[in-house]
Amino acid sequence: MSTSSLSPLIDENVQTLAQLAQLLGRVSAHDYQRPLGAKGTQSLGKHVRHILEHYQTLLDACATSSPQTIFDYENRLREAALETQPGYAGDRTEALQAGLTALATMPHDAALTLNYPVKGDADDSVALPTSLGRELAFLTSHSIHHMALLGLLCEQLGIALPEHFGVHPSTLRYWARSSSQKELSA
Repeated sequence: MSTSSLSPLIDENVQTLAQLAQLLGRVSAHDYQRPLGAKGTQSLGKHVRHILEHYQTLLDACATSSPQTIFDYENRLREAALETQPGYAGDRTEALQAGLTALATMPHDAALTLNYPVKGDADDSVALPTSLGRELAFLTSHSIHHMALLGLLCEQLGIALPEHFGVHPSTLRYWARSSSQKELSA
């Protein structure tokens, strides 16, 4: 696999964030912050913040000059403005897209180490070897999972979203293949 093999992974993430940016451009601050769910613990903003902070964590890790960067998705800055201000979150989304695009020159197998706390204590954690390519694949799936939840919440609020919002790229590829096969057999 060559360095250019990062391009499809980067593209998936940039496209995922573009869908998220569409939501951010359509939602009012009131709806973005509004407590949702049976217990009122959910909000659009909380899910968006969570997604964006995961991207920021990876980009911050890649910005270090260490040959074996250690990062931790759980130990991240939880920035309240990202969950209360859709315009601010939209600006961050654009910056993250640019940051992801800049990763194209890195090798897909750039070594990273994920610090994963197993008992909630920083002293009890597992260091998991990983790579930039693997983490980009994770971020696509992680983001799409939260976007599917966002889609359900937006439906409750009457916020229209793009047709394939929250659908994983692998599902879209499967649908395209299935459609092509049906057309060939018709």
